[in-house]
Parts: sequence; C-alpha cells; structure tokens
Amino acid sequence: MKSCCENKTDELAQLRVRQSRVLYIVLIVNALMFITEFTAGWIANSTALLADSLDMFGDASVYALTLFVLYRGARARAGAAMVKGGFMLLFAVLVIADAIRKMIVPEVPDADWMGMVATLALIANGYCFALLYRHRSDDINMRSTWLCSRNDLLANSSVIVAALVVAYTNSLWPDILVGLAIALLFLHSARDVIRDALKEWTASAPVTGDKCS
Repeated sequence: MKSCCENKTDELAQLRVRQSRVLYIVLIVNALMFITEFTAGWIANSTALLADSLDMFGDASVYALTLFVLYRGARARAGAAMVKGGFMLLFAVLVIADAIRKMIVPEVPDADWMGMVATLALIANGYCFALLYRHRSDDINMRSTWLCSRNDLLANSSVIVAALVVAYTNSLWPDILVGLAIALLFLHSARDVIRDALKEWTASAPVTGDKCS
C-alpha cells in the first residue's frame, strides 16, 4: 500500500502534466497573436492595439517562464511570479510612453483594423482563459498566469470599444485613453502579483527535515 508521501507525489506529478499541456497551448496562441497584433498595430497606427500586442508578448514570455519553473519548488515559482509582475510593470511604462508620443504627434488610427484584430485577439484569449480557469487556484504561479489571461480579455474588449468610438468620432482620443487604461490595469496587476509572490517567497524559505504528514 502506498504511503501518503507517495500518493501526494503521484497527484502532484499528474497536476504538473495537466498544467504543462495547458501552458504550451496558451504560449503558442499568445506568441502568434503578438505577431498578428503588433503588425496590425503599426499598420493601423493604433496605440491601443500596439499596447495589446505588447501584452501578448509579455504573456508569451510569462508562459514560457511558468513552464520553466513548473517542476521546481514553491520558492522558484514565487520568484517566477515576481518576474511576471516586473513584466507587467514594464509594459505599463511602455504603453504610457506611447500614449504621450501620440499626444505630441496626433494620428487617428484605422478603426476597421483595430476592431477586426482586437476581435480576433478576444476570441484567442477567451480560449486561453477557459483553459487556465480550472488551474487558477493550483499555486501562486498558475494564479499569476490566470491573472494575465483575465487582463487580456479586458484589454481586448476595451480595444474593440475604442475602435467603435474612433470610427464614430474620427478622434484619436479613444485610442489613447484605452491605451492608458490598459497601462493602469498592468500597474494594478503588477502590484497584486508582486505582493503575493513576496509572501510566497518568504513563506517557502528552505526548511530542512520536512516530512509528509
């Protein structure tokens, strides 16, 4: 008869396999959507779309990092979550900088491109969100990954709304305001992820002689 430690080890190994399958899928989806959105953002001259593409790039990097630490301990996963928080913070600064540039050199984006590409991104991220939802409570690493996916849905929806308003008003301000809103979302999530990761990092300090109870 297996001991409790063996049972827990088997359960953890099965969980990691399920997590890795999901993470590989969302990594590929986000990498492809980054290329699509970034290219379309330049063509459409859209700050919001470029911001959303940077979010996709950040998420692809985050998922790759998550896979790297998937089979490592809680302390390594907490460290990875802190890096994810750093990515979110960096992208917030980049988006704010691009919004300021747009204010200095006003350019009205192509609303049709914005709407079409943002809708495609929303569908892709909805699929990723559904895959990650069941793993959101597994550990700090998977929770921070799920938060990235949740942010994507909010960002995609905001870009679609901005595209509609740009088409109606022929103004660049909806694009700028949505870009800034995405930046604020990044800042808020970065704070939450880094705060939780620091707690996990402290709580998972190495202790010798641990045994399964």
